[in-house]
Amino acid sequence: MTAPSVSIIIPTLNEAGHLGRTLNQLEILDPAADEVIVVDGGSTDATLARAHVHGCRVICCQQVGRAVQMNRGAAEARGEILCFLHADTLVPSDLVLLVRCTLADPATSCGGFIALMRGARSTRWGVSLHNALKTHYAALLFRPHRYVLKGFRVLFGDQVMFCRRRDFERCGGFDDSLPIMEDADLCERLGRLGRIRQLNRVVESSDRRVARWGSWKATGVYLWIGLLWGLGMPAPRLKRFYGDIRD
Repeated sequence: MTAPSVSIIIPTLNEAGHLGRTLNQLEILDPAADEVIVVDGGSTDATLARAHVHGCRVICCQQVGRAVQMNRGAAEARGEILCFLHADTLVPSDLVLLVRCTLADPATSCGGFIALMRGARSTRWGVSLHNALKTHYAALLFRPHRYVLKGFRVLFGDQVMFCRRRDFERCGGFDDSLPIMEDADLCERLGRLGRIRQLNRVVESSDRRVARWGSWKATGVYLWIGLLWGLGMPAPRLKRFYGDIRD
């Protein structure tokens, strides 16, 4: 039986400082992804040049927004499995095998990893631990029945979410109107189709936001946004707590 094809989709906006390193890592995947798609939201730095150097499919998206860009990439992807990757996140070399094995279980609709925040000078162990636990406690607090009986989890973008294309399309993809929490919203809908798994493997994400805010503030903001989202606060109002940070 032929292994399902995997498309990796990366939304970008002025990510020249991180994208090259991420794409270097994708070039040594074993087995390789079937395609890597960079969906750019109008970068004014060298982001597009980095993507072209590495031979990615590049899509220029006139409407900026991570949800919009990821939907655009999914619409043009050829893979049977869609893997959504942030431009500042490094993945294990056996990513494709892990994704395929996880989704070989028909009862699983979505998966992701444990995100370890790391910078040039330090590893953010405390923030990383909180974010890993948040996958569980956010689901347990707001969807306890589904957490216990259905294996519901709340994954976030830096955990490298992946799912089958047919399930992504069946649940309507990302909500274009959401400027934040589009990943948790997608989990809410994918969770109705099957179990959501957090794999016991690590991906490395940039600590740039924590470096700017500090560990205590970052943890507080993540916790506050998660609680307000679970209580039903509209995502546009949540966005004010979570400004864009590039470096």
